Amino acid sequence: MSPTVLGNLHTVLRGRAQPYARLDGRPGGPSAIDKQPVTGAVSVTPLGLEGDEQGDRKVHGGPDKAIHHYPWEHYADWRNALGDLPVLRQPGAFGENFSTTGITEATLCWGDQVRVGTCLLELAQTRQPCWKLNTRFGQATMARQVQATGRTGWYWRVLEAGSVQAGDAIVLVRRPHPGWPLTRVLQVLYHQCLDGAALQALAELALPPSWQRLVQARLERHQVEDWAKRLDGQVEAQD
Repeated sequence: MSPTVLGNLHTVLRGRAQPYARLDGRPGGPSAIDKQPVTGAVSVTPLGLEGDEQGDRKVHGGPDKAIHHYPWEHYADWRNALGDLPVLRQPGAFGENFSTTGITEATLCWGDQVRVGTCLLELAQTRQPCWKLNTRFGQATMARQVQATGRTGWYWRVLEAGSVQAGDAIVLVRRPHPGWPLTRVLQVLYHQCLDGAALQALAELALPPSWQRLVQARLERHQVEDWAKRLDGQVEAQD
């Protein structure tokens, strides 16, 4: 297909891991959710942006979660819902590495490949929000709201390393699953949770291992995994 410009990368962000508490003050381990804007070109490797960190590499980061992307367009919706919170006045509220205009979960499809700067990226998965957003926003149900609204953001896998910088266009170069916009994926994950046909269709996509296990477990057990562990911080997050 001919290359199509989907949107524009207006802010690149990265952060260092720091101690992080749950909303009730209990220790939550290290987190690098507090990302800060970067000026100029940033090198990108298969594990993400040079200089970026993840607090717990068991559940964050890695090749299938190399770059977290969150649309700037969603911020207006969150301000309407939550008010003019200071955290919503600039990119980075959701721990994203890429803040963009022109792209949302409705306009990207599973497995899309895009050129950004000199990198080739592949859409690897949507974000499964965790309790760290509750602390970040001072809202006990923030992670649940992110999940329910479908304004989750997503992760890129790095197929070709290179560099990116603010101002780069995001160009679609391949769309293997046009029938699977991320909105459909999120509908299956969080609203049609035990719809066998929908889960079987999702299982036919190239899913990361953790997602394969999730889908197969639902199909075999006919029950939904415990979201409270991830969303409310009862135990360590599984984001």
